[in-house]
Amino acid sequence: MSHQKIDIFDTSLRDGEQVPGCKLNTEQKLIIARELDELGVDVIEAGFPVSSPGDFDSVVGISKIVKNATVCGLSRAVKNDIKTAAEALTYANRPRIHTGIGTSDSHIKYKFKSNREEILVRAFDAVSYAKSFVEDVEFYAEDAGRTDNEYLAKVCEFAIKAGATVLNIPDTTGYCLPSEYGAKIKYLKENVKDIDKAIISCHCHNDLGLATANSIEAIINGAGQVECTINGIGERAGNTALEEVVMILKQHPYLNCDTNINTRRLFHMSQLITKHMGISPQPNKAIVGANAFAHSSGIHQDGVIKRRDTYEIIDPADVGVTESAIVLTARSGRAALAYKAKNAGYDLTKLQLDEVYLNFLNFADKCKEVNDSDIHQIVETSKVCREIKSA
Repeated sequence: MSHQKIDIFDTSLRDGEQVPGCKLNTEQKLIIARELDELGVDVIEAGFPVSSPGDFDSVVGISKIVKNATVCGLSRAVKNDIKTAAEALTYANRPRIHTGIGTSDSHIKYKFKSNREEILVRAFDAVSYAKSFVEDVEFYAEDAGRTDNEYLAKVCEFAIKAGATVLNIPDTTGYCLPSEYGAKIKYLKENVKDIDKAIISCHCHNDLGLATANSIEAIINGAGQVECTINGIGERAGNTALEEVVMILKQHPYLNCDTNINTRRLFHMSQLITKHMGISPQPNKAIVGANAFAHSSGIHQDGVIKRRDTYEIIDPADVGVTESAIVLTARSGRAALAYKAKNAGYDLTKLQLDEVYLNFLNFADKCKEVNDSDIHQIVETSKVCREIKSA
């Protein structure tokens, strides 16, 4: 079976930057945009040009320096938004305007104080106007996750008829279960007229911790683009994490999906975002967290020392991590201690290890973690220290 190319749409500089305290200046955005282009993302959502002069200037600057990726500017279904986005994208090699409107009954009634028929017209008009500036127009149906499927299909048909090349189906509130979201994408693939003229895109939020799972279900059911951020940053609980989706597809080749991402740059990209936004991923964050390739359980350590893939399904080098970490704690076993001791210059016999291990446990029970520098103290205060040194 031939592999499907999945487009990676990175919105770290737009949705990701909406995290309180993570505001970036133009210089920082340019640095990150260059690296995203090197990473291999297909689309960089550079900002929301009408929102501020600074964001406008950032989109202009990014448009000038990005060589490979499509550069995208966000807008509401408002003429001035769309016109401003088009102006900001003037220098882009591959410009895309991302425009849309809320489609759930909640948004239509309470946010727009409108009705379904009027929203259809506004969606059509927005895409048509954006199409007068650029060929590549993405339409978002905000809160699609809570939008009735039959009505959502009609909105998509209007957007396609107006010229949309991409249909963004956001689970804006992170509410959908994977089975529900996957079924929604499948319904659109099977019920929207001329759906083959547009790529279906998923944009999932992580309010219930399901963003990545929902995105994978979307791909399985026909989505061709995933909207995501580095480290899963974004509004509230965040967005789908780029590194998670990319590595899931890589580690499950039977899904027959490929991306253009250079995975060996993922850890570097994560650190760059952390540096400029000032927020680190939690230590147990998949793929790029500090503990993603760290082992402290004795059983796990013994397995990894004997053969890495007993407990690691990803080679750390594949995501740009130098090596796995064996972390000594009171839960560590003799195998891990022997491994660390050998790295420190002590090649212990079995009897010597047994004695040093007793000393190690007494030491480890008094602290959370035993550092490499502590190994010398543990060995030198053991009963067999002289025997080890004379060997």
